[in-house]
Amino acid sequence: MTRHTPDFLRARSNLSLRSLAMEQSMAASRVGTTAEGAPNTMHAKDMKPEDFIKPYLEFMTGNPTVFHAVGYFKEKLVKAGYRELSSRDSWAGKLERGGKYFVTRNGSSIIAFAVGKAYEPGNGVAMIAGHIDALTARLKPVSTKPNSHGYVQLGVAQYAGALNETWWDRDLGIGGRVIVRDPETGKTTVKLAKLDWPIARIPTVAPHFGIGMTGHNNRETEMVPIIGLDNSDLGSSAAANPATADAPLGGDGSFASTQPPKLVKLIAKELGIKDYSTILNWELELFDTQPAAVGGMDKEFIFAGRIDDKLCSWAAFMALLHATDEADNGVIKLVALFDDEEIGSLLRQGARGNFLPITIERAVESLSAHSDTAPFGPGLLGQTYANSFLVSSDVTHGAHPNFPQTNLADHSPRLNVGVALCVDASAHMTTDSVSMAILDRVAALAGCVNQRHMIRNDSRSGGTVGPMLSAAMGVRAADVGIPQLSMHSIRATTGSLDPGLGLKFYKGFLDCWAGVDREWRRD
Repeated sequence: MTRHTPDFLRARSNLSLRSLAMEQSMAASRVGTTAEGAPNTMHAKDMKPEDFIKPYLEFMTGNPTVFHAVGYFKEKLVKAGYRELSSRDSWAGKLERGGKYFVTRNGSSIIAFAVGKAYEPGNGVAMIAGHIDALTARLKPVSTKPNSHGYVQLGVAQYAGALNETWWDRDLGIGGRVIVRDPETGKTTVKLAKLDWPIARIPTVAPHFGIGMTGHNNRETEMVPIIGLDNSDLGSSAAANPATADAPLGGDGSFASTQPPKLVKLIAKELGIKDYSTILNWELELFDTQPAAVGGMDKEFIFAGRIDDKLCSWAAFMALLHATDEADNGVIKLVALFDDEEIGSLLRQGARGNFLPITIERAVESLSAHSDTAPFGPGLLGQTYANSFLVSSDVTHGAHPNFPQTNLADHSPRLNVGVALCVDASAHMTTDSVSMAILDRVAALAGCVNQRHMIRNDSRSGGTVGPMLSAAMGVRAADVGIPQLSMHSIRATTGSLDPGLGLKFYKGFLDCWAGVDREWRRD
């Protein structure tokens, strides 16, 4: 099963880091050129997982927030010849066979799809769906807090299960999106900001005080980040005479006046903003600044923040960019990456919203305008969904060496082997016997190894976007995950080959699924 790993990794460990970086950069450059315009003819079997280590590390380090991730994917799509569609505009007459398109929602979810050159209305959609949000702590609407014992602190609120014990004593940056009004035109725009040095920290208290640091701490009062020092209360003139204190940034009642002044100035400098009153609002969050890195004796690991789930999502998206574009391709190849999965997917940019089904319906409607034999309507949509398949993709739990009681024999996947087909008898996953057979056939055609993952009966299974999407559209589906350790920690572990192994499998699905589907049809 681990045929991908030992020989390559041992050989690679003998290379200098500089030589390794040069080798991977050249390989990634060759692949990237193919992805950014020229038709891709490389078969999944011929792809080398090691070629994608460096690009994945760069993506993880450079795009810490969901907004930055969407920006990254948009840039890659445009370079690859994809056209952006606006949900506000009509798509009538804009989509055609062989076309490549993408659409975003809220700046935090994105769907990209390529229409086969031989597409006919009613044909299926090969879909991969995942999420790009991660556990984090977001700044509160009023993030200024009173100075405490000489420290400037920041008001933050946990998103999902963040602010857990793994966030103590980490080097934290601040980033996200900022809403800005142009003072000359009056138009409002969104800009991305990233303060990627250790600007914040949540300090522990020494054991001498008899206060435990695991499991008993108040997240509102005892996990407040420090972002600076202010000892002005020790006799400064401003503290003694408030009338001489500086006026609020942006003026009284402005958004900037509700935020720490120095933080406002840093964000403004980052974005080239002169007038603080033009900052209307922001969505900023904390993130671990330590770069993603390879580790282990043979460099067989990747250590990084936000692996859940910028791992499967990156692999799936890059697979779309590397998918073949053959003349006889009659399906739509699609990847959808959602926000808010970690908190239930209930918002409009989440998978429980209508983003994916409405995108497919509008695409089919536009494409059917060119056909005289397949008028658009419920019948055509029903046919499209019946001919489609969804791969729900999210990280899964790797076999753990220190907690063997959490592993289930023959159902706990290992790192650097391949993706795992995830099963849950209580329908937290969509995988069944048919979908497993289909994806095992895909793996065989793509030269991949599929593992199995299932939670023990005495444990609790997590959820994915699969059940909600397959139920909404009535499509066949399966849940697939790349294994990792330390899920929901601020810093997690996966195999260094796993991003590439995931990409290889997802490309195999996008390229081979239509042929596999024909094997199940009765002529």
